[in-house]
Parts: sequence; structure tokens; C-alpha cells
Amino acid sequence: MENGKHKEIKTVINGLTQEDLNEIFITALNSSDRLFFYIGKNNEFMFSDSVETVTGYSRREIEELNGRYFGLIHSADLRKVKDKLLNASRNFELNEFTAEYRIEKKDGNVIWVRDSIKIVRNQVKQIEYIIGLVNDVTEYKYRENELLDAVNKIKELGDAKDKLISIVSHDLRAPFTSLLGFSEILLNENDLPEAERREYLEYINDASQTQLQLVNYLLDWSRLQSGKMKIEPRRLDIKSVINNCVSVLTGAAIRKDIEIIVNSEDGLYVNADDRLINQAVTNLLSNAIKFSHPGKKIIVKANRFKEKMIEVIIKDEGVGIEEKHQHKIFKIEEKFSQSGTTGEKGTGLGLALVKEIIEKHNGTIWFYSKKNEGSEFHFTLPEANNLVLVITGGTPSGTFEDTITETLPGFEIEFVENGYEAMTLMKNKIPTLIILNHHLPLMTGAQFVETIKGKDSFKHIPLLIFSENLDDSVREKYFKFGIDKFLNFPVEKNRLAEMLTGSVN
Repeated sequence: MENGKHKEIKTVINGLTQEDLNEIFITALNSSDRLFFYIGKNNEFMFSDSVETVTGYSRREIEELNGRYFGLIHSADLRKVKDKLLNASRNFELNEFTAEYRIEKKDGNVIWVRDSIKIVRNQVKQIEYIIGLVNDVTEYKYRENELLDAVNKIKELGDAKDKLISIVSHDLRAPFTSLLGFSEILLNENDLPEAERREYLEYINDASQTQLQLVNYLLDWSRLQSGKMKIEPRRLDIKSVINNCVSVLTGAAIRKDIEIIVNSEDGLYVNADDRLINQAVTNLLSNAIKFSHPGKKIIVKANRFKEKMIEVIIKDEGVGIEEKHQHKIFKIEEKFSQSGTTGEKGTGLGLALVKEIIEKHNGTIWFYSKKNEGSEFHFTLPEANNLVLVITGGTPSGTFEDTITETLPGFEIEFVENGYEAMTLMKNKIPTLIILNHHLPLMTGAQFVETIKGKDSFKHIPLLIFSENLDDSVREKYFKFGIDKFLNFPVEKNRLAEMLTGSVN
């Protein structure tokens, strides 16, 4: 049995016309920051005041839009929303549904909304009116998409891991069958001719080297993937890196009568881990030699690619890569390998490791290749800052500062007074050189050095220490950190210029 209060309310409502109810409904909803709308049976629209908060448009502006509220719906979603409404109008049993779609706000921004729609019908199932509650779910949608992307990525990684395990298991097992076979022959055949014995030993050695390289590539790749391998970036002369890698492979190039031509601008510095970048360049050069025919040339170029990036190009005239295999080149889960022009073997994993190295340095790698015409590999690395950080302690003279600026005209020079200012600046920039006054306020120069040398990003930065009085015990503290460049203050101009030039080149 209904209580008196509920009976009174019901009597009042039953005495109102539909128009009165609609007006009360809209008035009540105007206090909400969510968008409510009403569509009458004659296609009349009404909106809560919050329509402008949600969409940026006033009621009048929406009325003037082509399609009115439908004119706000993103073109890619409009058909879906209209189909849902049409389906609901034809299905007499369907009175409630939700739709997610994008709308374009007046300021041009696109947001995701969830529309909860209720259809009110009369006794003969005809639509009397439709009401809807529109919520901005943009943040939720982005998080949902991020979660879906993460789930898909985990699934892809799982599939890649399974495929990789299958490939590696095969690649590790198959050679060992031969290795065991040849070793058993050597152990059991005492009368084996020397030439044949040596041939078997050479095969065992070559196969073992290849398998060791495969395992090393896998270990390095997995450490980079998991973040267990620390990247220690420092300022590197990319031309020197290339020349060092060419020197290592000179023997292999000479044996195939291949000329390697290095064409690099001087003064190109990258911010990179020395060991890893040498590994990447060596791998690309080694591949170029392996897949080049005797008597051909390999050209290595380095230049500025775009602002703050350096590009390295390694071009050969070798066998090239068939188009059907090119999508596999950087994928460790789709290992692709082919023999070199003189039968050289490969692991098929080297380029996947190179890609991982380059991308961990915030660079990009790509290639062009055509069968029987050769390949051209490109990669980019961040250019090193040409920044000299001078921690003055508040004591240097104008001559001291002028000499630094004049000696290093192509460098950005930053002067700070103490170690805390310096460390704040170094959060965003890695200096090429630090010139440090031992007598600093708040902390000594030695304490500052101890702090920064404990960080991987800073441990390779050269430092130059100056002081009015620096005894041997203090110098010994700096020696422990590999610092052996000292200047007495006030500094002789020529001596300062000489030390600066030697420190940044």
C-alpha cells in the first residue's frame, strides 16, 4: 500500500500535461554539467543548459547547424549512430541503449561521449519522445585504448617470444648435431688424414664462432629489451667511430678486395654509448662486406640529417635483399639470413640488435635494397650538445670568461655559480666539457665531481679544475675520478686556450 507522500506526488504528476512534464524535466536537468537532450515525436529538440559546457555551442547555434545535434557528430561515427537510432525505432521491444561516438566541439577539439538513450512509447508502441544523457568519456576512452594497445603489445610479445624460442631452439640444435658428429669422428678415427682432420676442426671452429655470436646477440637484445643493459651516453666523434669500425674490418675487406670509402664531415658529434654504437656500425659494415662481391666498393657517409640529428649511411653494391624478405630484416621473431658472396654465415639476428640499439638512443633506422643491386642502410642519432658549463664559484674575472668564449666560438657557454645550479641545468643538457672552480659555495668541487660521476650519463664528461691554491691531497681526490687537468687561477690566457682546445677535440 502506498504511503501518503508518494500518493500525493503521483496525483500531482497525473494532473500535468506532457508539455508540463517536459518543461519540468529540462529545468531539473539544467543544474547538471552533463548534457541532457529531449527529442519529441515531431522531431523537436531541447537541451539542458550544460550543452554549451560540453560542446561549446549554445542551443541556438546547434539549432542552426546542418543536422542540428547530428551536425556535431564526427563524420566517421555519424552513420553508426543513425543506424542505432533507426534500429531502435523499428524494434518495438528496444527502449534503452547506449552509443559511444565522437563529437567535434566548437573550438575544433574532438571528444568521446557515451550517450545513454531511453525511448518512451505510447500504448500502440509509437515513439512519444526520446531522452538522452551524454557524458564526456574522452579520458576513459584514451585509457581504454592505451590498455587495449598494451594488451595487444603483450600478446604480440608473447607470440614473438614463442616464435623466437622455436627459431632459436632449431638454430642452436641443428649445428650441434653436426658438431657432435665431427667431434666423434675426430675422437674415434685415429688414422684420419691430416688435411681431413684440419677441415673438420675448421668447421667446428667456424660453427662454434657463429653459435657464440648468436647467443651474444640474443643476450644483448634481451638485456636492452628488459632495460638491464645500461646505456652510458657520451659525446662521440662519429667520424672516429666509423674509422675505428673500418679498421677492425680491414682484414675482411682486403680478403675480398673490397674498398671502403668514408665520406664524413668533420666536427659531427653524437650523444651515444661508445660500445653499443661501435657494435651497431660494425654489424652494418660487416654485412656490407659479407654481401658484396669481390672488387666492389662500400661507401660510408655521415652528415647532419635535420636539426639535432646526425645521419649515417652505409651503402654497398652487393646482392641486395628480395622484396618478399624485406619486412623480416629487423624482426627478431622472423629471423632471416642468407649466405655471403663467398659462403660467409650469419645469425640472422644482427640487424634486430642494431635496430634495438639505435632506437634505445632515440634514433631511427631504415634501408633501401634491390636484389642484385645492393643495399643502403641509414640510421640517425641525436647530435651531442656543444655546451661548455662553467661553474665559477663567483670568482672568475672578465678576461677568464672572455677567453673561454673566444676560444670556443661554436659552443654554447653557460656560466653558473655553484654545483646545485649546475646539476639543475644538467637535467636537460649533457655538457661537452665542465670547467669547475674547486672553491664552490655550498659544496666543494670534489663533492660535485663525486656526485655527477656516480651517474651513468655524466661519468664520461671531461672536467677542467681551476683554483687559486690546490694542494696535492686535493689533486689526489680528483685523480681518483680520472681528472688530471688543472689550472692555477688567475689563469694565463694562452694556457687556458690550449687546455680548452685539447678538452673538446
